[in-house]
Amino acid sequence: MITILDIRQDHGVDWYEKAGPGSDNNNLMFVLVTFGKCVYWVNDRKFILGKGEVLILPGHLPYYGKSIPTLFHTKYVIHCRKTCTHNVLPILNIDKPLSIKLGCYDMLHERIKSVYYQWTERPSYYELMADCLLTETMIYTNQEWNKGVISSEKERHVEYMKQYIQNHYREKVTKEELGDVIRKTPNYAATLLREVTRQTISEHVHTQRIKTAIYMLTESRLTIREISEYVGYSDVSYFHRIFKRLTGCSPSEFLDERSSIV
Repeated sequence: MITILDIRQDHGVDWYEKAGPGSDNNNLMFVLVTFGKCVYWVNDRKFILGKGEVLILPGHLPYYGKSIPTLFHTKYVIHCRKTCTHNVLPILNIDKPLSIKLGCYDMLHERIKSVYYQWTERPSYYELMADCLLTETMIYTNQEWNKGVISSEKERHVEYMKQYIQNHYREKVTKEELGDVIRKTPNYAATLLREVTRQTISEHVHTQRIKTAIYMLTESRLTIREISEYVGYSDVSYFHRIFKRLTGCSPSEFLDERSSIV
């Protein structure tokens, strides 16, 4: 459905890019901002993108983009080509820029990081894996588009729950606790979190644990077992399974990136 042509990661305060109109209507650009803000102009329309926001741009449209002065930002930019032209996925057939604020940002951020890893490290079958991950990302993005704008109250409740999980991910987090955080029933809290983020409570906890584990694998001198126990997994084999499922590689592969001066 989608073939990646190129992927890069931008960061800094002095980014600038300009492109004229393209000739191929089957090409698309997918932008995901992960920190700070940047701005794009497309046909005199201005898009200010912040963390958790996506811009999908048909390849035939001219554009230019730049950093906002003094404001650091990071983002992923993927140039891709749709390999089917019928209406399998509506978001692939847009003819104008589309900007979406993602409720399921954390999940899709992990997918795009995996795409970037596959494309840059090039393990076996990396092209197929990267294309599949991007296709999955596009499907979830299309679902977000279908849902429309999330109400400010729901968005605020979800942010409170995500913050609680971030502060307590090493422990068992229950729907009763999240219900208390937003002063709603446990079932409402669990349902709302999944509706907006596309993750259950346990999936969100696993995501936070593995994020921390990746940092510790590359930036500490702790062993895999010690890291597993620190982030909340007493069974190291279970930690390996969750890690592999979420990142596509084993914890030991990240040890190779550990600095010799740590």
